[in-house]
Amino acid sequence: MVDFFSALALAIVIEGALYALFPEAMKGFMRQILDQSNQSVRLAGVVAGALGIAAIWFLRS
Repeated sequence: MVDFFSALALAIVIEGALYALFPEAMKGFMRQILDQSNQSVRLAGVVAGALGIAAIWFLRS
């Protein structure tokens, strides 16, 4: 459980750093996402999740 919360905290730190360092780029990224269909955004989320699980599996083995 500690690993889960550590990973969650690290994700929040990275996301916060992106907004702090590149606010205009992040706004542009959000605009691009709003222009995409729900299906495209959902597919991107599934692919990102699968890549994350694969990376964790690879790193932990």
